[in-house]
Amino acid sequence: MRRYDVLIVGGGHGGASAAVALRQRKFAGSVAILGEEANPPYERPPLSKEYLSGDKPFERILIRPLAFWAEREIALLTGRRVVAVDAVAHAVTTHDGEQIGYGILIWAAGGHARRLSCAGHDLAGVHSVRSRVDVDRMREELAATTHVAVVGGGYIGLEAAAGLTKLGKRVTVLEAQDRVLARVAGPTLSRFFAAEHRAHGVDVRLGQSVEAIEGRHGRASGVRLATGEVLSADMVVAGIGIVPAVEPLVAAGAEGGNGVAVDVSCRTSLADIYAIGDCALHRSSFAEEQPIRLESVQNANDMATTAARAILGEQAAYTAAPWFWSNQYDLKLQTIGLSTGHDREVIRGDPSWRSFSVAYLKHGRIIALDCVNTVRDYVQGKALLLQPAPDIARLADPSVPLRDLVPGADAPDV
Repeated sequence: MRRYDVLIVGGGHGGASAAVALRQRKFAGSVAILGEEANPPYERPPLSKEYLSGDKPFERILIRPLAFWAEREIALLTGRRVVAVDAVAHAVTTHDGEQIGYGILIWAAGGHARRLSCAGHDLAGVHSVRSRVDVDRMREELAATTHVAVVGGGYIGLEAAAGLTKLGKRVTVLEAQDRVLARVAGPTLSRFFAAEHRAHGVDVRLGQSVEAIEGRHGRASGVRLATGEVLSADMVVAGIGIVPAVEPLVAAGAEGGNGVAVDVSCRTSLADIYAIGDCALHRSSFAEEQPIRLESVQNANDMATTAARAILGEQAAYTAAPWFWSNQYDLKLQTIGLSTGHDREVIRGDPSWRSFSVAYLKHGRIIALDCVNTVRDYVQGKALLLQPAPDIARLADPSVPLRDLVPGADAPDV
């Protein structure tokens, strides 16, 4: 049985960053990344953007060149899926029956795209946007595709809609809630992005539930809504979130459910097992100490560094402020903090300028900012998170730098 001092399950941002962090900190033991996909670690955000549109080839979205891993003696075990964890024997079992031992296990498996469950969900032409294979399949069908139905108006759905529109496709976005980005942003930003997509020719339909995917000769041909209306579609893209990949850990006894629970150092309840990234359920001061999962590159990278430091015996706690970004058309959305549960929005600037920010307040404190084409607000706004709200008139005035509103400190300039 092969054995590694540190075995990392998952070849995404978290897994790759954990391996790099260990080597940067002079960890001399054996390290392996065991990934379900056949590819070396690569960036996922470009999948729904530059890779889908063809603006970036796969080689340009690799996290590191292939030679990097060999030079640092990090083994890449690709195309391997873990189906069981033996926390007592310190070993995992892969889908082909091989057992691989570990001294320390870092679970960075992320999640799998949530699939449509309606009739017709398994027809050819129905896609998700989670892996290179997913997007390659979409790209192979684009030449024969005229109309795309995107189910879900979150980040992934809207980014896919923007990319497909750029490629000249007719796109319809179907969102079950009454606004896009409802889970992650406030009404002002939702209205702005819905209007932007409509201005680019996207048919954004809100409050629409999908009853079934219609098919012809085994391929998707349309989407039937709960109202009975059938929309023509050569391709259907589901952007309805992910299911955290934690089944083997939970079956082995780890605490969790919607993710696997970790402490401030990213340790699970099982000895010598850490969890990081999209699948890690952690308590955050930015969510009033409630357990949350964060699906972002920042979260994966920062948790990876925290776990690596803890493995090396350092005092390590994950306390980073959450941040996210989304590129749609010529718009760059940058978010700092978590707006969930906000009770007030303060708009800096005018959305019609296509350069503005929204500050979210809760109980008189700033809990998040959404910044559209306003990098300065994004950079300076971090210092305002969880601070008492300053004078609202000054906060709403885009001519007042946010650094001037930080009590007793200066935010960095850009």
